[in-house]
Amino acid sequence: MRPPGRAPLAGATAEPVVRALVDVSADGLAVLDEDGRFAEVNAAGHRILGLGERALRGHPSPFEAGRAQPSSDVRRQTEWQGGDGRWQRLEYRISELLDGRAAVWFTDITETLREQERLSAITRAAASVADSGSLSATLDAVAREVWRTANIAAVQIMTIEHPRDELRVVGMAGFGDTAGFTERLSECRRLGADVRFIEALEQRQAVVVLHRKRVIMNDPRWLPLKQIMSEPDWDGFVSMPLVVRGSVLGVLNAYYVPGDDPGPSSLAFLSAMADHAAVAIETASLLAQTRSRAQMEERRKLARDLHDSVVQQLFSMGMQARALRSRLDRTREGGADVREGAEEMVGLARNALADLRGLVFELHPLDLADRGLVDAVRSYAAGIEARSGLVVEVHADDGLELDLGVDVEEDLYRIVQEALHNVVKHARAGRADIEFGRSGRDGGGVTVRITDDGTGATADSGSGTNLGLVSMRERAERWRGGLVAGGQPGGGWAVEVALPATSAR
Repeated sequence: MRPPGRAPLAGATAEPVVRALVDVSADGLAVLDEDGRFAEVNAAGHRILGLGERALRGHPSPFEAGRAQPSSDVRRQTEWQGGDGRWQRLEYRISELLDGRAAVWFTDITETLREQERLSAITRAAASVADSGSLSATLDAVAREVWRTANIAAVQIMTIEHPRDELRVVGMAGFGDTAGFTERLSECRRLGADVRFIEALEQRQAVVVLHRKRVIMNDPRWLPLKQIMSEPDWDGFVSMPLVVRGSVLGVLNAYYVPGDDPGPSSLAFLSAMADHAAVAIETASLLAQTRSRAQMEERRKLARDLHDSVVQQLFSMGMQARALRSRLDRTREGGADVREGAEEMVGLARNALADLRGLVFELHPLDLADRGLVDAVRSYAAGIEARSGLVVEVHADDGLELDLGVDVEEDLYRIVQEALHNVVKHARAGRADIEFGRSGRDGGGVTVRITDDGTGATADSGSGTNLGLVSMRERAERWRGGLVAGGQPGGGWAVEVALPATSAR
């Protein structure tokens, strides 16, 4: 549309055709008086500014009247707080009129600028997914990009397998001190708080809740989280599911600033960012599985090589040493020192062979492929009993079928192995129990619990630097599971690992 000219747009002498053009214009058109106040505004201008004619007439305008040259084509920007309290970004052009007043053309570019911000955020988030080697760093970056957009006060990215399961916060921005957030939210759920992001998980679609903060602040069931949730200045809430290949991996929760409710373009932006987060989680999981398979295949190859070469040679060495000892005994030839040497060679060969077979089994527990996880653990437990005297009982229901992949079984086996190693080495226990079971609402998850009656100590348990415990936890988290370890009220130590249904399968 042609910029306003020097004549008044809607004065008493304006032609009817001009008035009609002004009224049907989709852009805002206004006449400002000598003091820069609104004198006349067309219908579109009233809609953009959010105020009616009576409220707007004589109201100071945000436009810089008096600084423009006649017929200026310079576009400027300014801010305006509309009748609903929301701040808007306006673009305008202004021209002085002959009578000292000014004509202004203006339009609302708030959503356009936000869309540009969102597109930039999507681009940066995509780059972070491609470049970052750390899942937590990637998801923190995605959360920050969402938070940086104009109308978002805070963001959380959470992973969860099932609405009834515990969750993990894997990305966050905009909050203050969030120490203990996961535990506090779990407590709120136990108190019966209405956790709306559960709907996003169950329905696999966005959940939009306006004026959510006041509800949380007034509900005693949210007491454990009120301090954390009160710090960001927010009002509305959106929970966007993280979906990839038909599976819901978690949610992206966005907390909107007061007076700025989520619109269609904002929801589309959150959906795009949720897709990036879901891809990052899935990619990290696939990479971890790929690395795990490569490592296990390398171990299996090394185990085969050791078994086919070194083990056989040591076995032959032992046989030769025993034959030499038998020959010396029969012929009574040679001195005592020769017999002692032969005896020592037999012992060394026997010990070396036992150690090497143990190493081969550590590299590749063949029982897993032949007998399954539970029976392989029973076999290993029997070996522990024979070597250490520790009584180890394995408990599993007769009809229990775990239906696990080989990679998952091996990680669970290693967790049991490490836990029993700690019991033998540090706990001074007389008995250990290993329990296999199912978990989850549909019984599709897997739990393994290892307990002992010892002193309740593990390696470096006081300093929190137990590398074995870290390794066990990493193996559980590789399958999006969790591991807890600690002393039992009645004495002893317990390690429990739980894998969700989808990961277990």
